[in-house]
Amino acid sequence: MRAPQRIAVVGAGLAAVSACDTLRAHGYDGDLVLYSAEQGLPYDRPPLSKDVLLGKDRREDVLLRPEQWYDDQRVRLREGTVVRAIRPQSGGVELAGGAVETADRIVLATGGTPRALPVPGGDDPEIRLLRTWEDSLRLRERLLPGARVAVVGAGLIGAETAAVAAALGCRVTLVDPVRVPLAAAVGDDIATVLHDRHRAEGIDVITAGVEHVERRGGRFVLGLSGYGAAVAVDTIVVGIGIRPATQLAQAAGLRVDDGVLVDINRRTSHPAVYAIGDVARGVGRRTRHEHWEAAQRDGEAAGRGILGLPGTDAGAPWFWSDRYGTRLEAIGTMADAERTVLRGTVESGAFLTFGMRDERVVAAAAIDRTRDIKVVRRIVDRGIAVAPAELADESTDLRSLLKR
Repeated sequence: MRAPQRIAVVGAGLAAVSACDTLRAHGYDGDLVLYSAEQGLPYDRPPLSKDVLLGKDRREDVLLRPEQWYDDQRVRLREGTVVRAIRPQSGGVELAGGAVETADRIVLATGGTPRALPVPGGDDPEIRLLRTWEDSLRLRERLLPGARVAVVGAGLIGAETAAVAAALGCRVTLVDPVRVPLAAAVGDDIATVLHDRHRAEGIDVITAGVEHVERRGGRFVLGLSGYGAAVAVDTIVVGIGIRPATQLAQAAGLRVDDGVLVDINRRTSHPAVYAIGDVARGVGRRTRHEHWEAAQRDGEAAGRGILGLPGTDAGAPWFWSDRYGTRLEAIGTMADAERTVLRGTVESGAFLTFGMRDERVVAAAAIDRTRDIKVVRRIVDRGIAVAPAELADESTDLRSLLKR
């Protein structure tokens, strides 16, 4: 294929900005257009459930790049511009108003949309979801001292939102059908400590599914499965995952299966179209990686792929979550491990769990052990064989294992 004259990036999250950055850093000199459905400069999303919700961060505090960067990198940011369709065969993108703009390569960075509660009443427009800047601001208005708030879903977003609501003085109920959320990702020990912390902070934790939602006397009432009483609250926040925004890809005839299917260079089933971030799923990968670093690396991979540069090994996925003044960090997923090894004590509140398979570490998770997790990540990526006893022994310098 000939070198692209114009590249259209649809979406304006971290993956999209990372792709633009990579293209320019590796010498791309053509026209580069970034289509954003939202108004304003692109911003980072992790703070939305943390310091933005707390009222600490302003919009300018969470920008992915300052305004000058777009001029310096010659990235044409099209704010408030919705792409209605992509036309890879003819080389163009169709905008909401009907105009068609040319594009030799198209990068889909459309992300995902929060899942609504799939129960009667779950589509009430006053139920809060959290994905955008405006979502965070609207929710913040509800989190007043003494307000009764139900958070449905105790994964990363739900847990962080519940922690913020409690810090703001709300009376919080956290609902999830799983007894120990996140155990498959970070292991039972760490997941249990994290989930128990909600109760220690005064949150009412209920293990149940939501059967229906209704309004009574100005409040929401949640009917829960296997739970004797209904729960009445002022506000409901739902954090049960996202659906990849694959509509443009499907309409264009691209291969889609729980995300737009891509190769190592993030190229889709059409050679002129790439997909990155939450909307993309690598062929052979069981799940999409909906994490900050995965989005950044996807953008880098697509930028290199468009320019015909060799791909790079991203290594094991890494993610983090902050709540109650502590930090969770995880590498890989514990679902890939045959057994786990503990380093430190659960009682200390700051410990590390290794997931092992065939004498190699394939995953790890830690609470407040940032220095250790950085070393362990290199051990995982290098596939270094390690004895479980060495990992468990706090006197063993993990850095020494890298010399093997």
